[in-house]
Amino acid sequence: MNSAPNKLDGRRLRSERTKQLIIEAYLALAQEMSPRVPTAAEIAEKAGYSVRSVFERFPDIRALQVAAVDYSLAQMAALAPPRGADGDRKTRIDSHVRTRGQTCESWLPLWRSLIVNQGDSPELKARIRLARDHVTARMELMFAPEFALMPPGERRQILIALEALTDVESWARMRELFGLSVDEAYLVWIQAIDRLLPTDASGAA
Repeated sequence: MNSAPNKLDGRRLRSERTKQLIIEAYLALAQEMSPRVPTAAEIAEKAGYSVRSVFERFPDIRALQVAAVDYSLAQMAALAPPRGADGDRKTRIDSHVRTRGQTCESWLPLWRSLIVNQGDSPELKARIRLARDHVTARMELMFAPEFALMPPGERRQILIALEALTDVESWARMRELFGLSVDEAYLVWIQAIDRLLPTDASGAA
């Protein structure tokens, strides 16, 4: 008597699994082809499905892009929770830089594709803003003791400077243009952040 609901549940699970594999195929191709957006045929071949299967789950490639970015943002948030927020100044700066650097290293191709291909899409523009807001909120948490030493206007200026300093393209310039290793790039950010953030009268935040 329960066979019909079970079949429906099974179809729904298979459909969701297919959708997930299509998203993962898009992300894999975006990494390889950035900043070019993969075609539906390329995505279908990579996922092991037909082009029809792609468009049965996504009305167009833009909708697939949005779903892929949402998935990536969720993955990064899950893999990079704020660590060491209650530690001393050195611990907090080091933790933030390493987490941010690892995110930039993996996020760079997709980010470039997102920036280049956002066009007039309000959905993609909103995801770009969300990603930047997430970075800003994380810094407000990690460096709360230092920000507490500043008046609101100065705090905002420093936060803007820190967001620009640790932007994905900043990481790319260090790695690609200047040829820095990951550890060397970490050190540049650590030293720059340490100089930007204030200390109290005793020299400790």
